[in-house]
Amino acid sequence: MDISEKFELIKRNTEEILEEGELKKILTKKKNPVVYCGYELSGPMHLGHFVTILKLKDFEKAGFKVKILLADVHSFLNRKGTEEEIKKEVENWRKTIKAIGLKAEIVLGSSFQFNKDYQLDVMRLAQKSTINRGLRSMQEIARDIKNATISQLLYPLMQVADIKHLGVDVAEGGLEQRKVHMIGKDLKDILKYDFVAVHTPLIASLKGPGHKMSRSIPGTGISVLDSSKTLAKTIKNAYCPERIIENNPILQIVKLIIFPEMNSFKISRSEKFGGNLEFSDYGELEKTYVSGSLHPLDLKNAVIEYLEKIISPIKKNWK
Repeated sequence: MDISEKFELIKRNTEEILEEGELKKILTKKKNPVVYCGYELSGPMHLGHFVTILKLKDFEKAGFKVKILLADVHSFLNRKGTEEEIKKEVENWRKTIKAIGLKAEIVLGSSFQFNKDYQLDVMRLAQKSTINRGLRSMQEIARDIKNATISQLLYPLMQVADIKHLGVDVAEGGLEQRKVHMIGKDLKDILKYDFVAVHTPLIASLKGPGHKMSRSIPGTGISVLDSSKTLAKTIKNAYCPERIIENNPILQIVKLIIFPEMNSFKISRSEKFGGNLEFSDYGELEKTYVSGSLHPLDLKNAVIEYLEKIISPIKKNWK
């Protein structure tokens, strides 16, 4: 795989890369660059997380060393559970990552975030960051942001310090991480460290506009450990308006999860409804859906089938 092919593999299904030129330099100059993504430990891995996991697999194919931060300290600061609850989730996530088969170095936040040099970097960043900017950066990721605690303002600064102290070239995350990463980009001279930020799109809530994907709200998302029955029920009840692409979580799942894992996408239906359909890329599927030639129920049935193919090995290997 040449530099151009590696770049295009990394770029597919991303929302933005800050900056593309710097990423190309990394690919050109470094034999084994490092990418990381961090995860809060508030419950099982869900399909939203799976988008970033699949992007890490792309990085791995492109020759990157992958680090996954299990953010136990961040989770505690963001009020995502007690210390005991978070410890249990650490083990659950270790099992899930192993079951997926990603060859990643798993790093626990508490293994380095109490070091003196790390804490000094957080303090230096705090001197140059306003409270308002800290609040803005946490709008998409904080629990109960209207009643934000001081601990939640430490969160984004620690996330920026993580990038330096993990020694990574690229920080990957969903688009909700953008404001946090921009603190790091803007304060690179204070941190004495620079990096490339790669952001993936977010899958909309399965309940539709006005909702957010949350494990505390049934039917808004799918865990990779959900039963086949739960998966099927959730998809069948999901928001999927006919001919509409915008904020359509079922189409987003096909684009961001199914096509990166599968070579084609087949929809089985009887001849009286037009017969079977098969797509080799997402663009073809989208055009067919917009034209009205593909009914939402037929699309959902195929999504259930393919998600089960992707998720069942994870459940089987989860020990």
